[in-house]
Amino acid sequence: MLRTSPCIHRRASILLAFNTVTKNPAPTLRTVLRNPRTLSVEVLAGIVTTLALIPEVISFSIIAGVDPKVSLLASVVLAISMSILGGRPAMITAAAGAVALVVAPMVTEHGVEYLLPAVVMAGLIQILFGVTGMARLMRFIPRSVMIGFVNALGILIFVAQVPHLLGVPWLVYPLFIITILIVTVLPRFTKTVPAPLVAIVVVTAITMIAHLNVPTVGDQRAVSGGLPGITPLLVPLDLETLRIITPTALSVAFVGLMETLLTAKLVDDLTDTRSNKTRESWALGVANILAGLWGGIAGCAMIGQTVVNVKLGRARTRVSTFVAGVFLLLLMTVLSDLMEQIPMVALAAVMMVVAISTVNWHSVRPSTLRRMPIPETVVMLTTVGVVVATNNLAIGVAAGALLAIVLFARRVAHVIRVERILTSDLTSVRYLVHGPLFFGSSNDLVEQFSYTSDPARVTIDFTNTQIWDASSVAVLDSVEEKYRAQNTLVSFVGLDDRSAEFHRRLTGRL
Repeated sequence: MLRTSPCIHRRASILLAFNTVTKNPAPTLRTVLRNPRTLSVEVLAGIVTTLALIPEVISFSIIAGVDPKVSLLASVVLAISMSILGGRPAMITAAAGAVALVVAPMVTEHGVEYLLPAVVMAGLIQILFGVTGMARLMRFIPRSVMIGFVNALGILIFVAQVPHLLGVPWLVYPLFIITILIVTVLPRFTKTVPAPLVAIVVVTAITMIAHLNVPTVGDQRAVSGGLPGITPLLVPLDLETLRIITPTALSVAFVGLMETLLTAKLVDDLTDTRSNKTRESWALGVANILAGLWGGIAGCAMIGQTVVNVKLGRARTRVSTFVAGVFLLLLMTVLSDLMEQIPMVALAAVMMVVAISTVNWHSVRPSTLRRMPIPETVVMLTTVGVVVATNNLAIGVAAGALLAIVLFARRVAHVIRVERILTSDLTSVRYLVHGPLFFGSSNDLVEQFSYTSDPARVTIDFTNTQIWDASSVAVLDSVEEKYRAQNTLVSFVGLDDRSAEFHRRLTGRL
């Protein structure tokens, strides 16, 4: 009977959980433009993503304390800029909630005029992060944290839609059911047109033809009335301004980068393709500077809308994100009156379906939890809990990653093993050290030797270990001192070239 490795099973389960559409490489831009069917998929995906984007951008603008038209225009700039510059095709970038939460305190305390220099400074930090290659740090995010991130994302998206179903006219609920049925049933018959787009069009048509009095996009905040101009600089460029904007700029830069790079990794898994995280980082900085100059607020990857674009819309290229930006601009200028008529319940129902399909249900099955090591489950649940409690994906991921590091260090700290081999003539002893030496494990090493009872010659063999930090060198110095106090000659052998050089450089100097 053929057997497959656990690695293959794990990868298969991840791809199944994300409902990956294809394992083929993403089509190139030239291929899309030459293929009418593929082009239509990309265009329609961009349109439905834009419709899902609007209510969240408006809501986030209220949180940030800026005019909704400012956030919508910034989203246009971000979407179009990233469709050209970004390193992850099909990922949606716009004015996001994570950024809104970060800038809100500064806007409330000092005024919206400080937003422009803060956004430009955040963009410069992100460019620096990208060109220095620090985006590669994302490889250190553990799988358990990533799964927690995905599950928490699904919860946040779902919970954010619930208010649109509470305290509303009863007519909202039949429209909600119609939307859910179209989104879930239509794909069984055809995938030519995205089901969410059909659902939104149908429900909007029903509402307008029957003159139903239900909450609409326009009830959130007016979005018609022309575009804002170039953002004026209304504060002096002095040390006081720098003091005010620096904490906010740093937070915007790193929160935006974290959410963007995590979303890029998610899309990599969804599409089974690779992205250029370094390019994505500096491109986000450039896009944020442009959005700050014409719009006024920064942004980052919109995770929920990206899932809509990639999973429900089946988009794979930059065409969809470019169309999303252009269509949003069209809605703001030419079709603003029509946009304001879209029922909120239609958009909420679509996002609820997205939320349910986003959660990695395989990870929370009892059978999976029984097999999974307890520390992995604790990290995943901690990530979910912190994200839900703070309503901030970046904080949750940081907490989960920190906990994973601590638990990993705790596990490997106890893998050090020392064998004591005494020669037949009892004149010397040889110790064999097994396991990595770092700050967590080396502290126990000093207790593994019989300083008072060992013979006059001691050899410690490090063939099966490596030295990884200064703490380990300090411990070896301590071991040497203890043997010297007993007039015992101790020698270290078996160190690889890197460890030997590291030890030689630091020994006796700590």
